[in-house]
Amino acid sequence: MKKSLSKNQFLSVSIMLFGLFFGAGNLIFPPMLGHQAGNLTFISLLFFAITAVVFPILAVIAVAKTSGLTNLANRVGPVFSLVFTSLIYLSIGPGLGIPRAGSLPFEMAVQQYLPEGVNIFSLRLLYTLFFFLSAFLISLNPSKLVNRVGKVLTPTLLVLILFMFIGVIISGINMPTKPADAYISNAPVKGFLEGYNTMDAIAGLNFGLVIALAIKSFNVKDDKNIMRYTVKAGFLAGTVLFIIYAMLSYIGMVTGQITSGVENGAQVLVITVNKVFGNFGGILLVSIFTLACLTTCVGLITSGSGYFAKLTNNKISYKKWTLLFSAFSFVVANFGLNKILAVSVPVLVSIYPISLTLIILTLFHDKLGFSKLAYKATIYVVSLISVVEGLLVAKIEIPILTNFVKQLPLFKQSLGWLIPGLIVLVLAIFVSGALKLEKFK
Repeated sequence: MKKSLSKNQFLSVSIMLFGLFFGAGNLIFPPMLGHQAGNLTFISLLFFAITAVVFPILAVIAVAKTSGLTNLANRVGPVFSLVFTSLIYLSIGPGLGIPRAGSLPFEMAVQQYLPEGVNIFSLRLLYTLFFFLSAFLISLNPSKLVNRVGKVLTPTLLVLILFMFIGVIISGINMPTKPADAYISNAPVKGFLEGYNTMDAIAGLNFGLVIALAIKSFNVKDDKNIMRYTVKAGFLAGTVLFIIYAMLSYIGMVTGQITSGVENGAQVLVITVNKVFGNFGGILLVSIFTLACLTTCVGLITSGSGYFAKLTNNKISYKKWTLLFSAFSFVVANFGLNKILAVSVPVLVSIYPISLTLIILTLFHDKLGFSKLAYKATIYVVSLISVVEGLLVAKIEIPILTNFVKQLPLFKQSLGWLIPGLIVLVLAIFVSGALKLEKFK
């Protein structure tokens, strides 16, 4: 039995994990942070990293520690586990992440360089057809994911981002603007909340088992070794993620005056590469966006297909799920993205706090040891509050209950669930101790 990975195998797994995380949103948020934060970029980035880097990596570790998201959620109960896990894979998969992964590169990069008068719909149809066909073919064989994503696609992406960053450095551009009011008043909090709003911790729950399976594909079977390599891969992937975020934030910061009036980070990058690289900038940016979204899309298709194949006892095979997810996402990306976003975004807002709570409980479990009561009470209270917040996003209010949630501390920061969840957890620990309730092993 093989007990260890070679350095090249470990590096490939780590780079693959980075590639699974790094999608279009990860390209867009940091340049906008730098653009808006100005000379407060560094401190804002540090707190951004807590929620946009540390949380997702902790999610990967939590899933690996419990041998899968289903087992993690089972600590609350089997019904909860089925509903919660299915919602995660559906909402961040074909309900949001996969269709957006196909449409965003076209909208944010390709479309910016098309001449006036061309048929945008037809070109988007062709682009997304090629994109989802590529994602489908790469996802068909999960055992080759490390080679395809970790050794080819993601290294290419990293080289292109580094090339863009070096180009900006050499150009000598250094024209930051005054920080936006939100950053002047409290840059750390603003950075923290921007990272929180990426919701990447949910992606971490999706990818935890993918990484564990990737390590197993190298004949490392011992659970302790798998866990050890998952933690190490998470640390390295998180480090690379932070470095890339720093590069992109720097680009946004130094081009502040050049990119005044932009609405998102994609516009920051478009203006910047056009100025620095001229006509070649379009090819560079389209390649970066396409590769970033493709690797994330492959990760979401792979993890979701694996889960539902297992859920259906392979009556619907893994390959059929990959085809279903890819075909459905192609249709949605071209014909119904706004409609499905109206449903999936409120669902994501609802399940994100639940995901974070599960991650925290799992990571502290070895030290504190929680009973089933502690898991259930805490998760159910957090679920109630987060569902109300999700319904608010859909502009649905529940009399009395909605008003109560609006009065909770940190509600305006999308953290209304935090203090009630903590209070209930402490009470549940006390009651569990008093009643001598059995703790999970």
